[in-house]
Amino acid sequence: MEIRNLITFVRIAELRNFSKTAQELGYSQSAVTMQIKQLEAELQAQLFERIGKRAKLTQAGERLLPLALNILDSARKAEDIAREPEQISGKLRIGTCESYVISVLPPVFMELGERCPGVEISTHTAPVPDLVNMLRQNDIDILFFLDKKLFFPEWVKVLERPEKIYFVASSSSPLAGMKQIPVSRLIQEPLYLTERGISYRYAMEQALAAQGYELHPRLEVGNTDVITRFLLQNKGISFLPEYVVKEDVQAGRLAVLDTECPEIVMWSQLICHRNKYVTPQMRLFLELMKKQAE
Repeated sequence: MEIRNLITFVRIAELRNFSKTAQELGYSQSAVTMQIKQLEAELQAQLFERIGKRAKLTQAGERLLPLALNILDSARKAEDIAREPEQISGKLRIGTCESYVISVLPPVFMELGERCPGVEISTHTAPVPDLVNMLRQNDIDILFFLDKKLFFPEWVKVLERPEKIYFVASSSSPLAGMKQIPVSRLIQEPLYLTERGISYRYAMEQALAAQGYELHPRLEVGNTDVITRFLLQNKGISFLPEYVVKEDVQAGRLAVLDTECPEIVMWSQLICHRNKYVTPQMRLFLELMKKQAE
């Protein structure tokens, strides 16, 4: 049983398409078909059902997949014994939100780039449901998102930690020194919010709607860096994760507001697909993320 045939089998299982697998691995489609036929002949079992352009695992294929992944992982570990970290190369596709790209991920990207300059990192930002679909379709390698706790049987959750979300304003704002600010007073201020549908904004709006309040933001924008610029100029208030405003709060530039609003907690979650072959660059990124969270 050849390793290359197992690699091809795993990639077809991920991409669900023979021609895309051939293109990605640099083979002709006939070569990919021949590799799978060789593997099926060795195992005396059909591994895929081909319906139109889609390839679906048979029951035998589903049983083989975790074993194939274990074999490839063992082969990778054997290769890594003699491989220096800077020799790791290839693409790394991260699905995430814009606030993480701005606030959380840069130190990890910098360390990974210093240790493995041959790795090409790309980030893909979108609403969480879209990112989940991208992970399922193998359009991204790793998903790092902020939401309520989510679980799917095909996921491996590598990291999970709570994130507090606050109403914040400039430390020069008259609200900065107030205690138990009523919602009625809070919404009199110009409000700068992330786009509709963002998990923590939706949770906050639902909590306030239960009290009969409707929000009318002055500005909606997906980039939290833009929002903090308005806050630092004392132009109004916002509702942002602690990791976004932490440095400015510690430096005394922004203040967390003491409000009567219920506490909102979301969860940072780092996941990959259970059937995904974990490349060396994926493994290193996951290790650096876990180290950062310690």
